[in-house]
Amino acid sequence: MRTSDAVLPTCSQVLTVAQMRAAEEALIAGGDTVDSLMQIAGGGAAEWVWRVAAGRPVTVLCGPGNNGGDGYVIAEALRRRGLAVTVVAPMEPKTGAAQRARAAYGGTLAEGGKGGVFVDCLFGSGLTRPLGAEFADLVRELARHHHYRVAIDLPSGVASDSGALLDEDLPHYGLTVALGAWKFAHWLMPAMERMGDRRLVAIGVDAVGGAATLLARPRFAAPPADAHKYTRGLVLVVGGGMAGASMLACEGALRAGAGAVRLSSTHPHPSVAPDVVLKDQPLAELLEEKRTNAVLVGPGLGLDDGAKERLASVLQADLPTVADADALTLLTPNLIERRSAALILTPHAGEMDRLATSFAIEAEGKVARAQALAGAARAVVVAKGPDTVIATPDGRVVLAPSPSSWLAVAGTGDVLAGAIASRLAAIHDPFDAACQAVWLHGEAARLAGPAFLASELAKAVSRAYAAAL
Repeated sequence: MRTSDAVLPTCSQVLTVAQMRAAEEALIAGGDTVDSLMQIAGGGAAEWVWRVAAGRPVTVLCGPGNNGGDGYVIAEALRRRGLAVTVVAPMEPKTGAAQRARAAYGGTLAEGGKGGVFVDCLFGSGLTRPLGAEFADLVRELARHHHYRVAIDLPSGVASDSGALLDEDLPHYGLTVALGAWKFAHWLMPAMERMGDRRLVAIGVDAVGGAATLLARPRFAAPPADAHKYTRGLVLVVGGGMAGASMLACEGALRAGAGAVRLSSTHPHPSVAPDVVLKDQPLAELLEEKRTNAVLVGPGLGLDDGAKERLASVLQADLPTVADADALTLLTPNLIERRSAALILTPHAGEMDRLATSFAIEAEGKVARAQALAGAARAVVVAKGPDTVIATPDGRVVLAPSPSSWLAVAGTGDVLAGAIASRLAAIHDPFDAACQAVWLHGEAARLAGPAFLASELAKAVSRAYAAAL
C-alpha cells in the first residue's frame, strides 16, 4: 500500500485520457483499489489545498464521479485538520468509490459557499462535452465568491486531450493539482492559461510507452580541450533582403554554442556583427562546403522568385536544415521529396495553417497537427507558441510551455531558429537539437526579464547555456 503523502512531481510524462485509464487499471491489477488510489490522490491534493488555504474556510464542489470522490477525500482530510469545510454536491455520487468517500465525509453539505478557497472537483479529465448552463453557472458563481480557486486534476469544462475550453467564461484558477500524471490540457492553450500554478500528485503510475513528455533541462559541457570552431559546429544562415531577421538568427546560433556562423545574403548588410562571416560567394558554392554542419533558411529570406530559388537550392543540397519563417510559407512537398538529411520545421500558428494546406493535413488540435506534419514532411516539427509542441516522424512528442509571455515580440522566433540550427550543427540529432534550443530560448526569456527586445533575448541565450552546464 502506498502512503497518501505522495505529492512530489516524480514523472514528466503527459498522458491522454485513455493512457491514464490504462495506467490506473494496471495499478489496480497490481493490487491497488479504486478506493486506495482515491485516498492517495485526494490526500495528496489536500496537502496543497491546506497550504494555500492558510487557515481560511474551504468550499469543495464535488461531482458525481471519481473526481467528486477525490473532493470528498480532500474535504474530510481538511476537516480533520481543523479547517472549516463545506461541500457543495449538486448531484449524488454515482460510482462506488465516490459513494464510499461521501459516506466517510463527516462535515457539512450546502448549496453554496463563499469567502476563502474554492476547490473545483466537479468533473475531471474524462469530460468531453460542455458542462451545461446549470453546472457552468454554479462553477462561475462559486469561483466569483471565493478569494482563491483550486482545480483538482483539471478545471471543470476543459477537454483533457486537447486543452480546448468546452464552456465559455470559465474561471481562472490560482492552482491546478494534477492527479496521477500530467494531462495534455495542463500544457496546452487555451486551457493552460486558466490553471495558474500546476502541481502533480503522484499515485505510483508507471512509465507509459509512447507517452508525451515535458521538456527537460539539457545537460551541456564545456568544449573539450582540443576543440576548434569547426568541431563545435559550422552554421550557414541563408537570408535575403531583411537584414535584421538574419542577424538575430546568427546571434542566436552563436550564443547557443556554434563555433562559427556564416551568412549568405542577397543584399548588403552594413552592420554585420564582427562574429558573423558575411559570404558573398554564390549560394551553390557555399552549400558545397563540406565543413558546414547545419543550414538555416528563412529568417529574412523574402517571398519573391529569388527567395524561392534560394530555398530550393538549400533543400536540394540535402544538408541538415532548419526551415523557418519565409521558408515555411514557400515550402511545398515536392521540394523535400528526395531529401534524406535531417530537417526541422518551426511554424507558428499561421505558418502551420499554410503547411497543413500544402501537405493536405486534416488533423485537428495542435499536437495532432504537429504529429501529422512531422510524418508527412519526414521532419522534426517545432510548433511554436505559448504552448510549443515538438513532434517527430516516429511519434515522439515533447510539450514546452513558455515561461514568459514577453516572448510575444518581433524577432524572437529568429533567435529560436538560430539556436536550433546551432544545436543541430553541434550534436547532429534533430530531435535533441530542437529540444535543447527550445529550452535555451525559454530560459533566456526568463533571464531577460520584462519588456526585452529580440536582440536582448539573443544575448541572454549565453546565460541560459551557462545555466545548463
